[in-house]
Amino acid sequence: MQQARDRDVGARGYTGVAVFLLGALSQVAPSGYSLGALLLVLAAPLLWLKRLCLGLNRQDLAVIGVMLAYAAVGVIWAFGLDSGWRDADKPLRFALAVLALLVVIAYPPCLAWLWAGLALGAIGAGGWATWQRFGEGVVRATGHTHPIQFGNISMLLGVMCLAGLGWAVCRRHRLPWVGLLALGALLGVLGSLFSGSRGGWIGVPFMLLVLYRAYAGQLPSRWRLGLLAVVGVAGLAVLAIPQFGVQARVWQAFHDIALYVSGDNLSTSVGLRFEMWQGAARLIAERPLLGFGELGYQPAMQALADTGAIHPDAARFGHAHNELLDAFAKRGVLGVAALLALYLVPLRLFAAQLQTPDPSRRALATAGTLLGVAYIDFGLTQAFLEHNNGVMMFAFLLAVLWGSLSARRRHPSPPDDLELPKQRREAHV
Repeated sequence: MQQARDRDVGARGYTGVAVFLLGALSQVAPSGYSLGALLLVLAAPLLWLKRLCLGLNRQDLAVIGVMLAYAAVGVIWAFGLDSGWRDADKPLRFALAVLALLVVIAYPPCLAWLWAGLALGAIGAGGWATWQRFGEGVVRATGHTHPIQFGNISMLLGVMCLAGLGWAVCRRHRLPWVGLLALGALLGVLGSLFSGSRGGWIGVPFMLLVLYRAYAGQLPSRWRLGLLAVVGVAGLAVLAIPQFGVQARVWQAFHDIALYVSGDNLSTSVGLRFEMWQGAARLIAERPLLGFGELGYQPAMQALADTGAIHPDAARFGHAHNELLDAFAKRGVLGVAALLALYLVPLRLFAAQLQTPDPSRRALATAGTLLGVAYIDFGLTQAFLEHNNGVMMFAFLLAVLWGSLSARRRHPSPPDDLELPKQRREAHV
């Protein structure tokens, strides 16, 4: 019996390290998000060796179902219309993430690993972005990737740190955890600001609304008003201080729109997005059921450019810079339905837990809701799931957050809750 317990503790420690690395290395190492994900997938054979009965409920099956459906549609279209394994690679990662989800449900890690990894990932991203901006003098911080990907994932890590504060304040050693997560939130947001990724800023009010919905009821009215005032002042400061670069990027967007509307310049950053969206809409109308596939998309856009329907520069890109339009144009009705299900089913299930009295579950549900809201936002101006880091972070964070939440719904007092103050611990049993 003791040996079995020791093995179980060891397995939870393994998943904890994997979950930690997923967040901590996501922005500071090339393909750093892959190591933690790989460790989780490699542990999946243990489930078959031990023949664990996980007792999956309907909600677990719903999350697994939408992940597998998205993977299946991508694989079928890859082999039916495209070049096979090369284009099946990204959707297949959602199937691998299902294995990670099952591992997390079977061996739920201590949540300290999760929140520490997200905080250090955000701190690393923000610190690096600050160095690139002021030390190297770059206009837009990029990390190891593109400014849009880097900035949006930095923002995601930062707001998830805010979700983790609801867990941190209930710890026995709360001050170090609150400090770590608050620093992660600050630097994660700075990483986004210094990247100049405007698409990630559009969703900030909705992310703040999620946080308000989850935690406002736990705060006195004066605290709520004070926090709203702090957020308002911080937003004005970000706009007013030129070193952040936000003011220039916002005004540039308005200038681009004015040039597009007047017809003086269609090839600005914003103008080309409008042209790509117009082209994708034409492709959808032409082939709504099956779409054009990955290989057929760009030649079809080039044909539109050749007829003058869209600006020639809009045909250079391999995706529509909008997740829904891109999925619809490439994979038709089933493709966009699978994407919507992937967004909305987990989002609804996480959001249903925002008011749970258990602080650990509430923090996980808040982070999961933020994940869905953030990716819907990111997908407005970028096909985020067309990029490796976009796919990996969404698929495996979804697996980790839902797996951890599901495990804690079965066992209200998992090992990491033993560090809560005694009176709170007793209230959860």
